[in-house]
Order: sequence, then C-alpha cells, then structure tokens
Amino acid sequence: MASALKAAYDARVREGSIRPDPAQAAALQPLMRLETDLAAAHPKGALKKLFHKPEGQLGVYLIGPVGRGKSMLMDLFFETAGEASKRRTHFHVFMGEIHRLIDAWRKGDPAARKARFGQHKGDDPIPPVADVVAAEARLLCFDEFQVTDIADAMILGRLFEALFARGVTLVATSNRLPDELYKNGINRQLFLPFIDLLKSKVEVVSIAGPHDYRLDRLRASGTWFSPIDRDNERQFDALWREMLGPEEEIGETLEVLGRKVHFPHAAGGLLRATFSSLCSVALGPNDYLAIAQQFHTVFLDGLPKLSANRREEARRLVILIDALYEARTHLIVLAEAEPTKLYPEGDGAFEFERTASRLQEMRSTGWLEDR
Repeated sequence: MASALKAAYDARVREGSIRPDPAQAAALQPLMRLETDLAAAHPKGALKKLFHKPEGQLGVYLIGPVGRGKSMLMDLFFETAGEASKRRTHFHVFMGEIHRLIDAWRKGDPAARKARFGQHKGDDPIPPVADVVAAEARLLCFDEFQVTDIADAMILGRLFEALFARGVTLVATSNRLPDELYKNGINRQLFLPFIDLLKSKVEVVSIAGPHDYRLDRLRASGTWFSPIDRDNERQFDALWREMLGPEEEIGETLEVLGRKVHFPHAAGGLLRATFSSLCSVALGPNDYLAIAQQFHTVFLDGLPKLSANRREEARRLVILIDALYEARTHLIVLAEAEPTKLYPEGDGAFEFERTASRLQEMRSTGWLEDR
C-alpha cells in the first residue's frame, strides 16, 4: 500500500517548506508502520463492522529536543491517517477536559449523567469518562506530552488502561522519555505503573538529529527588538506567528501553590506575555519558576525603561529573568531600549546590571545554540 504520509512528506521536501533530514526520515518509518496497521485493522463488510470490537494498535511516542520537527511529523501523520475517528490536541488541554468530565460525573444527578455520558450508575467516573473519549476518537494524537500535575499523575494509569481496553491508539510528542515523566513528583511510585503501561502500548522513537529548525528562525530574525515602534512590532508579531506555525493560541493555566495563573497567549512550549502581565501584578518566584519549567520559549512584549519609581516591577523582572536564565529558556523581547539602557540610573540601577548582562547573554548566538 502506498503511504499517504510519505507522499505528503516528500511533497513538502520538494516544495522547499522542509529540508531533507535523516533523523526525520527515520522517524517516518514507525509512523508509516502505524499507518498500515490502522488501515489493516478496519474490517471489510457491513456485518464484520457491526460485530467488530475495536482494537488499539501499537502507537508511536516521538521524543526529542525542541525544534527537531516532532510536531510537524505528527501533524502530517494526523492529516493523512485514514482513521476517521481521530483527534489531535495538546496533552494538557485533553487532561483539563478529563478533569471536567470527572467532575461532571461526580456532581451529576442520574438525569445529568445520562444526558452527558449515556449512563448513570456507579461511583467510579473513569469507565464512563473513557467511554466518552473512546466514542469520540479511536486515534488520539497528543502534542507536548508531559506530566507535572499530581492530579493528572494519579488518574493517568487507570484512565489509559480503560482507553486502551476500548481500542484507542496513541501517538504523542514529548521532550521527555516515558521513564522521565513526572520525575521527582509527589508519590511518584504510584505513577510508575502508568509508565510501564505506556511503554507497552507505544513505540518510543527518538528524533535527535543535529538540526534545530526553530533555532534557524531565531538566528535569522534576532531575539531583541527595540525600540518599540511599528516596524519592530511587526517583526515581533511575525516571529511569534512563525514560531506558532499551525498551532493555535489555546492558552495555558499553571497551578502554583494552589493558585491558578492563566496565560491566554500560549501554545505548547511557547508563551507570549506582556511586561505588565508578568511584572506589574503580584507574581513571585514560584510563579516564575513554573513559567520557566512549562515553556521553552517566552516572548516578552512591551518591556519599558525602568527607574526607581518602578523598582518593584524591576525586582520582579530580575526574578523572572533569573528563572528563565537558569532554565536555559529562549527569550524574545520587544523593548523600549537595549538591555544596558533599560535601567540606566537611579536607585536600583546598580543591582540591575547583572540582569542586563544576562539579557545580553540570552540574545547571543551562543545562548541560542546551548540549550
């Protein structure tokens, strides 16, 4: 059978939208295998389809550093997969929906349960939730598969055991190997059975080639745009759209010490936020550490010149930059001035010099390449 996935990939290479890449070409093979497996799993004939129990296939888990083309390959696979019942989303969006379904089951009366789930008996929400998910999609494609939330960690094993039993097939991209998921998390020993289950249901495929395609974009455009004028605003916006690619700004909500901090302009490992939204509100070190952990690239919009009368905002900026610096985060900035001129004089200017130095380093080619 001719591979629609391979044809789509080759077409992009010919048109120049992607360049030939041996690591990506190798990663195509397991996806093509799954393409064939899914096609073969569909029974022929009306009676066979009527009595056929769906069976999941060995999925694919694409692992590799940022910018290696994992999401692009998964998106091509999703677009060309012959499976009609399929869904592609970010993993954290999916888990948010799961928690809302669990809450609806627990709080719903029999009538409400029947209307939403088609059933109403029992105290365990996992089986009816899995029924809903499996009825909507037999092929689940997740971008940015990662587990940092204890609430997610504690239900994943039972949830995916139920989904796999219902014939769901999984494809995912991640920056972490399965054995590194929820690393150092609270009660991680309770999470380990899920890791074993996941490894039995997916083929782990590394895309560790030397080329970082996002890095190409940052090298070409630069990462510091100043002053804030129409031309730099246009370039800053264009780089954001280019880095997003086909993704949508679905937003991200981080839970920090029991509080929820929402960022409306986020997708996967990308965050765009204004200086005011990060430094003019009551955020602290734990919030900034959570941002640095969650996002590999941060677009900081509208960074102003600072002075002693904005010292509290400057203090927050220092803490934010320290967190991003330690996490080796890519930082793209639209600012009123160059780093050394952001806080040139006045009380607090001397203390800001280290931050200015870090901002200079974070815009360098060496910083971009060392991640």
